[in-house]
Amino acid sequence: MTEEKKRLDAERDKSVPWKKWGPYLSERQWGTVREDYSQDGNAWNYFTHDQARSRAYRWGEDGLAGVSDDHQVLCFAMALWNGKDPILKERLFGLTNSEGNHGEDVKEYYFYLDSTPTHSYMKYLYKYPQGAYPYEDLKQTNRERGRGGAEYELLDTGIFNEDKYFDVFVEYAKAGAEDLGIKISVANRGPEPATLHVLPTVWFRNTWMWSDPGSKPELAGKQGKDFSVISAHHTDPIFAESLADYSLYCEGDAPLLFTENESNNEKLFGTKNGSPYVKDAFHEYVIHGKKEAVNPALEGTKAAPHYVLMVGPGETKAVRLRLVRSGAEKETKPFAKFDELFATRLKEADEFYDWVAPTKVKADPDRALVMRQAMAGMLWSKQYFYYDLNVWLREHNVGPWSDPATRLKVRNGEWFHMYNNDIISMPDKWEYPWYAAWDLAFHMLAFQTVDPDFAKDQLQMILRNDYLHPNGQIPAYEWNFSDTNPPVHAYATMQIYLSDKERNGKGDLEFLTYAFSKLLVNFTWWLNRKDRSGNNLFEGGFLGLDNIGVFDRSAPLPGGGYLEQADGTAWMVFYSQQMLRIAVELALHFPSFEEFVGKFFEHTMWIAGAMDRMGKHGDTMWDDEDGFFYDVLRLPDGQAFRMKVRSMVGLLPLTAVAIFEGDVLEKLPNFRAQAKEFLMRHPELAANLHMPSEVGLAGRRLLATVNEDKLRRILTKMLDENEFLGPHGIRALSRYHVDHPFVFNLNGQESRVGYVPGDSDSGMFGGNSNWRGPVWMPVNFLLYTSLLRLGAYYGDNFKIECPTGSGKMMTLFEVGMMLGERLIGTFTKDSSGRRPVFGSMEKFQTDPHWRDNVLFYEYFHGDTGAGVGASHQTGWTGCIARVIQANGAFEAKNLAEHDVERVAIRLGQGQNRETSELVAANAAATTK
Repeated sequence: MTEEKKRLDAERDKSVPWKKWGPYLSERQWGTVREDYSQDGNAWNYFTHDQARSRAYRWGEDGLAGVSDDHQVLCFAMALWNGKDPILKERLFGLTNSEGNHGEDVKEYYFYLDSTPTHSYMKYLYKYPQGAYPYEDLKQTNRERGRGGAEYELLDTGIFNEDKYFDVFVEYAKAGAEDLGIKISVANRGPEPATLHVLPTVWFRNTWMWSDPGSKPELAGKQGKDFSVISAHHTDPIFAESLADYSLYCEGDAPLLFTENESNNEKLFGTKNGSPYVKDAFHEYVIHGKKEAVNPALEGTKAAPHYVLMVGPGETKAVRLRLVRSGAEKETKPFAKFDELFATRLKEADEFYDWVAPTKVKADPDRALVMRQAMAGMLWSKQYFYYDLNVWLREHNVGPWSDPATRLKVRNGEWFHMYNNDIISMPDKWEYPWYAAWDLAFHMLAFQTVDPDFAKDQLQMILRNDYLHPNGQIPAYEWNFSDTNPPVHAYATMQIYLSDKERNGKGDLEFLTYAFSKLLVNFTWWLNRKDRSGNNLFEGGFLGLDNIGVFDRSAPLPGGGYLEQADGTAWMVFYSQQMLRIAVELALHFPSFEEFVGKFFEHTMWIAGAMDRMGKHGDTMWDDEDGFFYDVLRLPDGQAFRMKVRSMVGLLPLTAVAIFEGDVLEKLPNFRAQAKEFLMRHPELAANLHMPSEVGLAGRRLLATVNEDKLRRILTKMLDENEFLGPHGIRALSRYHVDHPFVFNLNGQESRVGYVPGDSDSGMFGGNSNWRGPVWMPVNFLLYTSLLRLGAYYGDNFKIECPTGSGKMMTLFEVGMMLGERLIGTFTKDSSGRRPVFGSMEKFQTDPHWRDNVLFYEYFHGDTGAGVGASHQTGWTGCIARVIQANGAFEAKNLAEHDVERVAIRLGQGQNRETSELVAANAAATTK
């Protein structure tokens, strides 16, 4: 057992709080809904980047390469100044939604290089130019380019020419759960000596100035020669319960600076300051030389040692610090075993990732690097998220009993019950520093690779009463908790359960039962709210696919009609199937759950059957001539139109696949009898589906939305390189629409959808998320896993030409593996040593200090694989780690083994059969 696995076990058993400290700071707190107290709800304009250095936050903190305790009471991050910048670099800079020509976009280069699940070792890289940061140039040029132009990036400004920049590495190593070694290493990549000011900053989140204030905490400094100390003490008993006293040891004799984490009201609003020492004091002191800005008494709520490093060309200099829980005895040699600690923790991190990586992956260093950095990005993207909606709405002058017309003018006015006070996995801590329901489910599919306990906790968290709406809706995201996200939570729940079961030898039935009980409520919400006519055809609205449709699906549709969504209905079949899988697992342990097996079998049949209705109606979602599923627009006068856009909407029915081992259904005689009777009464529902009555490879049973004929017809389009199959995955829109854009006219209003493989050319939904051509990891991951499942059912009995027109026949398992390789190839080096994800950015492609720092973008160009959108959305893009793991472990010969899904999980986790059986035996003995 690795040392990191021991730490995970200790954390789970609550014997040692190894996750007490982690990368829980946001990369951007300004411009968020939580900080928005404007009248018009314009969060970006209400609290800007320029104000952030001077204005105290209400609900959270941000910082550069920062960490905090698990309630973000005490925070640590670095601040930098190169002697030329107009501002002290305390946080990442980016353009707002209105400033960027393709929406909000961070304009910095930073990389999450490494992390263990307990954050016992972490590494971060920030690339800081030595010239004046081109803030205004970035704003102006992007503004001038417009939506049709390419984004103007930091490299385009020339600021990195001649390599005049610093690589600033920040590493953390824990000597204990509450003892953090901190090393900041500054490498000068330029040709000349250069000076860098480094301010490792510690501060308290401001909890004492709001409508529900607490008492003010205290930082105090003691200047020394060999090292100085900053002591932290919270005076508020509520916070003192979760945070002991801490000391920050700062090596050397760098002068200590102190101020308050309070707004500079005089600068911001022209009103009097509560203290002469305010949040932007270090900026004023370092850049403008204002000595009076800092507190000479060495006390306050924000403090930092001020290091000034002269770094020669090619030279690296380091700053060493230690943040540790204060003990009865003061440290006299706080850095005595510092270097040994970092070497040990890095070695343990290597051992841990060696443990989770399959042998084939370890044999390919580049593939192993991508997998490890993907997981590092996932782990660094944890964030403390604090949002008390009852308080926030009260501060916006509305309450639960306010007039609905008034209340609903305020964002999230129906979510008074909501109380978020947790460490949560974020999609991207700069671009999307707020949780999103369906993103979170995909995050956990990646997290199960390294920390299944965290994955279970996150999935349970979103179902708790302080998240889940009393009506059963799962919250979407802070911009609109009432928006609709695809229902993928049940799928993630079942996958995490199976992974945990295989790793520990027994399933966590308490976790599965809890999730099932809450998901029942959510499933019922979907049935009641999103099936307008009670005919099992679902609308859903937004559903996370942004601009994929002809219309803005969250807005009123032309002619007063409504849209029956092929993806909305496919998602509900998918949801019902996952509930069926969970019910089967629970019924094998608790017979009373067998009734739910029947319930969700019938739901699956009704919803899947409604998508086609045997093809007798011209207004069904299935178009028999095209061999594809489409949305259907229904108008008040009874007219109906298929929206013939060949998009991911029509491919999602392929994901609705449930496979059962043959002996499982034999153990559920009551269900078998119920299902037989149901199908006798409703034979029409089974006509176009694939039913479990047909036995497949190794005696398996398959329940799928599409029968073999439909499957072949849809796959023919999906696997056509002139349609959906791109060099790096399945496109969200077919290339067919390059020459054949879909145009729809109604009452003189024209709507058009064309193929756009990269940045969005549509203002729909306001940002840059484009589903009209690019490759998106979450839906590709679902298609990938569905192909593998179908392969496990059909074996060699189903082959299809892949790519379409190539003359090469493949099994569905081989098709799935091919898709996995194309996805992996987005990030790994090709034969010329280039990574497609970096596109035409030569600095990233060829420079040894850039080319192995992988970025995991929001989505990818449909023709080239170049990264597009949010550059650090390791969130769901981190699922590539699971693809690497599976493709590196599972082979066609494994398909014939019993309980194939458990086999796949076991091999992906690096376990052989003997290890798995030993774990199961030990678990059984422990249970007895």
